[in-house]
Amino acid sequence: QVPLVESGGGLVQAGGSLRLSCRSSGGFFNDYPMGWFRQAPGKEREFVAAITSINRVAHYADSVKGRFTLTRDNSNTLFLQMNNLIPEDTAVYYCAAHFALQGMKMGSADYWGQGTQVTVSS
Repeated sequence: QVPLVESGGGLVQAGGSLRLSCRSSGGFFNDYPMGWFRQAPGKEREFVAAITSINRVAHYADSVKGRFTLTRDNSNTLFLQMNNLIPEDTAVYYCAAHFALQGMKMGSADYWGQGTQVTVSS
């Protein structure tokens, strides 16, 4: 299993910002869309954002559009900049990769990280 390693989670007040990172192993994911899901307590896991491999276009869930920004560098490290955080953003955030962007937007992934906790206090 090729690892995806998340970092950057933590506790922040509503209105604050956090930046999540996801490191991957070398060029294994060169051809994969990559992105983030989240799972809040008692809720199903949901798609947050994904970015394509070649032209690096980012796609977002409506709930985070305009507040979150996803980028990807040449080593396939992801950065999720989260601004104007609200308590509803509290969840475990998982980095993921899938061979098809549409599949990821529908909730599927071939590879998963172990997750990082984000807690937003009101």
